[in-house]
Amino acid sequence: MRQSWLIWATSTAAVFLTAVTTVISGTSQESARGDQPINHLSGLTTEYQNSSPIQSQSLGHLSKSSTGYQPVEKVHLAHPSNYGERFSADVSGNALSNQYIVVLHETVGSASSALNLFQTNHPNDADQVSYHTLIGLDGTIYYVVPPEQRAFGAGDSTFIGTAGEESVFTNASFPSSVNNFAYHISLETPPDGQNNNNAGHSGYTEAQYQSLAWLLARTTVHNGRITTHEAVDRSGTRTDPRSFDAQRLLDLLNQYPSRAGL
Repeated sequence: MRQSWLIWATSTAAVFLTAVTTVISGTSQESARGDQPINHLSGLTTEYQNSSPIQSQSLGHLSKSSTGYQPVEKVHLAHPSNYGERFSADVSGNALSNQYIVVLHETVGSASSALNLFQTNHPNDADQVSYHTLIGLDGTIYYVVPPEQRAFGAGDSTFIGTAGEESVFTNASFPSSVNNFAYHISLETPPDGQNNNNAGHSGYTEAQYQSLAWLLARTTVHNGRITTHEAVDRSGTRTDPRSFDAQRLLDLLNQYPSRAGL
C-alpha cells in the first residue's frame, strides 16, 4: 500500500472521482486476481507510499465549496484484505470499459462498528467487505478505500442503465458484480433503524445529505449513474439505503455549478 492518500485528500486541485455511483451493505465475495488493474480514475492523485494503514486521522478542511458547506473529513483505511485492484479485463480476458457508477448504501449499525469491521483482517473471501467512503450522522466523511481500488460493496449485482445491463466477473468462483466500476458510499444508519429495524427507521440527517451532495459534486458521474444497493442487488435481500430521500439529494446537488449538465 502507498500513502499519499493524505496528499490527495488535502489537495483542492485533485478531483475526488471521475465517474462513480452505487450503494452497499453486504459482503462481495470477491478476491483479487493477478492481472493488471485499470488506469487510475482521472483527476486523482492518490498514491500510497508505505505499508501501514492510517487508522483514523483528521484531514482538516479543504477550501469551501460554492455553497459554503464544508464537511469534516477523516481517513480510516480498511485492511488490505477487504479491497482489491480494479481490472482492465474480466476473467475471460475481455477488455473492460464500463463508465463508473456510484452506489449508495447504509451501515445498518453504527459508523464505528462498520469502520472497525473494515479494518479487521478477513482472510476468507466470503467475509471481505468494504465501502470507499462512509458518511456519519454528523456529516463527517470517512475515506475507507482509495477510489482507484475496488471496494467489496456489492456481491451478486448488476447495473441497468442506458447501455443495458452491466456486471463484471472478476472471480470465476463468485457471481458477477458492479464492484469493478462502482464507487461505494454508505450512510450511517440512524439509531432507531439499526439492526434492520425498518419500522423505526427515521431516515438520514441533513448533515449527511449535505456531505453526500458535497462529495458527489466533486465527481463527473452522471446523475443517471448514481444508484442504490437495493437497485443493483440481484439476491433480493438488500433494501438499503432505507428511507432515502432522493429528491433532497438532487436539490442539494443541483446547487453546485460543477453538476450542470450531469
